[in-house]
Amino acid sequence: MINKLVEKITKTHEPIVVGLDPMLNYVPEHVQKAAFAEYGETLEGAAEAIWQFNKEIIDKTYDLIPAVKPQIAMYEQFGIPGMIAYEKTVSYAQEKDLVVIGDIKRGDIGSTSAAYAVGHLGKVKVGSKTYSGFHEDFATVNPYLGSDGVKPFIDVCKEEKKGLFILVKTSNPSSGEFQDQLIDGKPLYELVGEKVAAWGEEHMGDKYSYIGAVVGATYPEMGKVLRKVMPKSFILVPGYGAQGGQGKDLVHFFDEDGLGAIVNSSRGIIAAYKQEAYAKFGAENFGDASRAAVEAMIADIDGALNAAK
Repeated sequence: MINKLVEKITKTHEPIVVGLDPMLNYVPEHVQKAAFAEYGETLEGAAEAIWQFNKEIIDKTYDLIPAVKPQIAMYEQFGIPGMIAYEKTVSYAQEKDLVVIGDIKRGDIGSTSAAYAVGHLGKVKVGSKTYSGFHEDFATVNPYLGSDGVKPFIDVCKEEKKGLFILVKTSNPSSGEFQDQLIDGKPLYELVGEKVAAWGEEHMGDKYSYIGAVVGATYPEMGKVLRKVMPKSFILVPGYGAQGGQGKDLVHFFDEDGLGAIVNSSRGIIAAYKQEAYAKFGAENFGDASRAAVEAMIADIDGALNAAK
């Protein structure tokens, strides 16, 4: 799957992933009203509104981008109907030939991680049959429990030819409370990066490993270090836009050929119609506003990468 991701980035020339992280207050009123008219102000109504919101954004952006990244918590809050909307979103994005990164941030003891891995990336056996549950192409993984929590995911990825993005240096303000702590003179995030590189050597695609890393756009200097620590790992870069990351912050996350990283923007794209810059589209044309926000992000990142050459 890493080969497909690289191929799609090479084809579109845009290393961008749209984060489908829909809070209900991101969904325009007319979409909510239509869903509530059919299902009432229920969990089913909320899930329908979110699904229709996602579908429109995918329809308006899929030709510009290689991938989407649904954040599972935004769906879990609506219970079983929300999880159905999550699976419908994953399936629809894949129908549009988008790579789907399931932002699930799982990681537990071995047997539990194995179940998570099967549920999201593998196949579960039911009697004489097997089924794919949520069937994402990649998943994000928390490595805090060590190899016991990560290797079950790697095993499933090898079997299914899918991939991982392991949390190394996250974009949130308090990430340094643990991730920046020094151990034998090195910050913890660097040691985790070294481990990701080692895991990745055992599961290589054509050029990059199936085992990638999450490194926040809000920490560009650390990204520069980690690019060298993990030369064969693709880097998923959250924190662009609403969290403060800009194109000029990102150049060191990439290799010299402009590959090696994919940048995520979530609310900056999916809630673009709420921003002053895209207010002209109005809530009725929220999908067009999202497309315009993607185009602006493309111009920003392209400009930064070209300037760095």
